Amino acid sequence: MGQQAAQQLTVQAQTKRRSGAFAANGLGNRETHIANRRPPNCSAFTLIELMVVMVLIGIMTAMILPEMKGTYEDALLRSTSRELVSVCGLASSHAVSVNQALLLRLDHKTGHYSIVRPRSDRGPAGRFVTARDVPGGEGELDNRIAVEVHHSGGEATEAADQESSQAPSRSAELERRDDSITFYPDGTADASEIVLRDRDGFRLALRINPVTARVRIIELARE
Repeated sequence: MGQQAAQQLTVQAQTKRRSGAFAANGLGNRETHIANRRPPNCSAFTLIELMVVMVLIGIMTAMILPEMKGTYEDALLRSTSRELVSVCGLASSHAVSVNQALLLRLDHKTGHYSIVRPRSDRGPAGRFVTARDVPGGEGELDNRIAVEVHHSGGEATEAADQESSQAPSRSAELERRDDSITFYPDGTADASEIVLRDRDGFRLALRINPVTARVRIIELARE
């Protein structure tokens, strides 16, 4: 009997130890599981850092926008000058090919340009019609670019080239208008300048050589 009692006590003691070990192990696993469920530490910007970044972006934008505007205005002015150079070359080459004097008319109010020729019928003198057979001979310039036509001997912005003295006088052949430039079938043209000005006062002059009818682009002083 005494041995059986001792064995029962030993078994009970072992059972208690095992239960305590299992409980301790379960508590440890639970703590580990809770620890794993904690959100990781994420780095983030503070409000002050965000405000500093926004201020820097505003300063850089204020510095860049004026430069971008000037670049765009300059590109617009130069693209308009290239367009008119192309139209002048077209008028000159077509006048030679059809053996007829043609006029390039520029409306300084609307920016409309067109290549015209004298009427073929016996209508009133000085009447002209648009040369419809000239591709690209009519169009509109950007209304942000002001256009002025100056003839040498009048209100030209600069003195004409020395070659202008060799150009024949054609004032008796066609009626000259302040907004028109004549291109002749022998490859010559009126000694004229087309002055382009943007809204910021930057200017370009398209000087037409009266002997060769070629156009040279010249930068003028800002107004």
